[in-house]
Amino acid sequence: MGKDSRARVLADHQAMAIARNIRVSPRKLNLVAQQIRGQRVDRALNVLTFSQKRIAGVVKKALQSAIANAENNHDLDVDDLVVKEASVGKNLVMKRFHARARGNAGGIEKFFSQLTIIVEEKREEAPKKEEAKAAAPKGKTEGKTEGKTAGKKTSGKAPAKKPAAKKAKKETA
Repeated sequence: MGKDSRARVLADHQAMAIARNIRVSPRKLNLVAQQIRGQRVDRALNVLTFSQKRIAGVVKKALQSAIANAENNHDLDVDDLVVKEASVGKNLVMKRFHARARGNAGGIEKFFSQLTIIVEEKREEAPKKEEAKAAAPKGKTEGKTEGKTAGKKTSGKAPAKKPAAKKAKKETA
């Protein structure tokens, strides 16, 4: 009898939480959201815990909700989660007035905002032994004969700066 469930917007390795009607301007909220973008979730929680901003507690609550959604609804590993996106948007605006001189009124706008946090599971796999050998730095003789110095032998030292030496000779003469 009910409606069909809505198709999933995010990928399988992502989870989301939305905090609406946050009583702070989007500009101020974005300062806090900017601190956690791209961070691992444990680091982001630490940043929010020790932040001086009043709204950091609400952002932390939304991040914890996104982590819980990832763990409980999507079976993602909490240790591998990264804050992929923390976007801030406008919400309603309460309009008030402040009485001014000679019967005039000054407008006051009280902004609300909303926060969308998307966390993503990024696994950092340990390199295998064969891959570690391939990724190891090349020896002194390997890779030095590339580009313009292909046929020449190099001593490993940088060439002296000849133009600077000429200037010094001219100054002494």
